[in-house]
Amino acid sequence: MLQTEHINPQHSELDQQSDEDILSLLLDSQQQAVDAVSAVQAAISHAVTAAALRLSNNLQGRLILVGAGASGRIAVQDGAELWPTYGWPADRLLLQIAGGDGALLKSIEGVEDDPQDAQQQVKQFNITPHDVVLGLAASGRSPWTCSWIEAARKQGALTIGFSNNADTPLLAAAEHPVLLDSGAEVLAGSTRMASGTAQKIVLNLFSTLLMIRLNRTHGNLMVDMAATNIKLEGRRIKMMQTILPNLTEDAARIALDEAEGWVKLAVLIAKGMKRDDAEQLLEKHLGSLRLSLQAVP
Repeated sequence: MLQTEHINPQHSELDQQSDEDILSLLLDSQQQAVDAVSAVQAAISHAVTAAALRLSNNLQGRLILVGAGASGRIAVQDGAELWPTYGWPADRLLLQIAGGDGALLKSIEGVEDDPQDAQQQVKQFNITPHDVVLGLAASGRSPWTCSWIEAARKQGALTIGFSNNADTPLLAAAEHPVLLDSGAEVLAGSTRMASGTAQKIVLNLFSTLLMIRLNRTHGNLMVDMAATNIKLEGRRIKMMQTILPNLTEDAARIALDEAEGWVKLAVLIAKGMKRDDAEQLLEKHLGSLRLSLQAVP
């Protein structure tokens, strides 16, 4: 039996317990999720290293996240943050959930059992060896997700699989399998609980480290974040003054206007570079602001 489906007899009277006792049990299961991710830090690191190498070697390579049901929603949620947080371009990101966008807001029965649909999508989106495909499935047996990973790997894509059960098809199919051993659920079979928490944590870690390695940050600053609204202007100015302590607010604002809100570019402009030259310097150093600053004439 799958660990995530195990019915723990110790909790057979769960509904008869006090609120405090139930909350304690649920919190303990959340800690199990944290511990499960902690135990596989090395595997996560290896997957990030491989993904960063693949995506930095080809500037058309895409990061692709796939999953069904709750796992798919978690994957899409994490991926959707990559543009506003790190400026990761939309044309290099693909987020797919079994059943399509409609499955994000409500459950669509049966779609996760359709491997042919996954195989068709791999063809439709022209998956290539430049791409990185990450599959997420608590059970590790979702036919749609497993088929996506299998088909993508046949096309040469780098494949990563996250599952909350050992010895499952998803882990066998992925080039980089990661087992999130979060244990049985307090509420039997509810894999949006401890399993889902472990999945969200591992995606937070994976995407953050990946974006750091792809030069989408500077120190602990989000210097590639999208210029999506006015309220973030103060944050962008603060980041610029952290990097260039002697920069005045007016000078930072002028540079940001010329850079159209892109902090990384604005910093180089504030250092006296022309916009075109600054863009070329960043491109030369694969987006690294640190290396670009060291090379400013």
